[in-house]
Amino acid sequence: MAIKSKKHMKTEVLVAGGGPSGLTMALLLANAGLDVICVDQAQKSEQLKESFDGRTTAISAASKNVLAAAGIWDALEKDACPILDIRVADSDSPHFLHFASDESDKGAFGWILENRVLRKALFEAAEASPLTHLQPVKIEEFAYADDGKAVTATLSTGQVIEAQLLIGADGRKSAARDWAGIGTVGWSYKQEAIVCCAQHELDHENVAVEHFMPAGPFAILPMMDTEKGKHCSSIVWTEHGGDAKRYLEMSKKDFDAALQEHFGDQLGKVKHLGTPMVYPLSLMHAKRYTAPRLALIGEAAHAIHPIAGQGLNLSMRDIALLAEMVVDRRRVGLDIGAATMLKTYQRLRKTDNLMMAAMTDGLNRLFSNNIPPVRFLRTRGMSMVNRLPPLKRFFAGQAMGFGGLGGRGLPRLLNGELL
Repeated sequence: MAIKSKKHMKTEVLVAGGGPSGLTMALLLANAGLDVICVDQAQKSEQLKESFDGRTTAISAASKNVLAAAGIWDALEKDACPILDIRVADSDSPHFLHFASDESDKGAFGWILENRVLRKALFEAAEASPLTHLQPVKIEEFAYADDGKAVTATLSTGQVIEAQLLIGADGRKSAARDWAGIGTVGWSYKQEAIVCCAQHELDHENVAVEHFMPAGPFAILPMMDTEKGKHCSSIVWTEHGGDAKRYLEMSKKDFDAALQEHFGDQLGKVKHLGTPMVYPLSLMHAKRYTAPRLALIGEAAHAIHPIAGQGLNLSMRDIALLAEMVVDRRRVGLDIGAATMLKTYQRLRKTDNLMMAAMTDGLNRLFSNNIPPVRFLRTRGMSMVNRLPPLKRFFAGQAMGFGGLGGRGLPRLLNGELL
């Protein structure tokens, strides 16, 4: 919808942040009949440039259900490459874990999608929805209404928005989180991820590979073929902090040689496409997810190591739970910003997110080294998982996004139901 021009606006929900998490949240609520305003300080045209975000995202099977409920999966599916098998290898060990989707009745483990393709679909859906999407606009100040029953946000345009519920979806440097005085804990992994697209001679056959190296994981994620029929994969190549720069300073020929060395010959000759980008890796977790009339989602609340490709998928779990709670309360005439609801949201999501943060942190520390006794234990552990089908099914369910949620059953959206 077009920007509303009146000076003071009232709405039920204000979403601060218009990235993939914020817009998905806003679309779900707006399509369910709530009055929603989403404020994004970044220009839409800038966000669609490859230089703005050159990464891809792994969309789990459960997260696909959330995007379908938001009305955008149909627009994404043609560009989303399904992951049918997952292979986990440890350095030069001959042992590896293999997960096959045909061992489950739930279909693909997930899909690999370019972030800019996801953003484009979200922008188009926002244009066609009852959502009010304001951009590029910055929120200059937050405050509580005098009666405490609303939050107000003053925009860079001079407009003031009053909302019953504020959802902070404004990333790791969240202004909404800072305004509420919510601190964070975390640390740098002293690792950097080199991200690029690689073209290779042989078909990846929809297999995602996570190859653990001493410096960190090297992930090969299947992508759709190019328009000319060339086979492609997305690469997330982890190096110790500072080493990534050395690779980016190489000539194209030398970079491709290093890339080939990491790949091996499993997909034939390899070369990179486009310009590789580097992202520092760290863990961040908000000490609280809520404050009066405020709920944090996505990277405003948590950011984890990309070792298992679960970053956006955790955000989708935040979104699914919060959307269900807000819509259910609104349908029976209850306060959608009530403290009791926010307390339940925080308890359930913190449990789930902390478990995933601990798992990814532990995996990175366990595998990102070359210590012989540790390597021996890793090999034994992988062999054990391969020999125990129930354990393999558990890990496969986690990869698909159908794992537990802090003692509560999965929200309807994750299970493919509507709000």
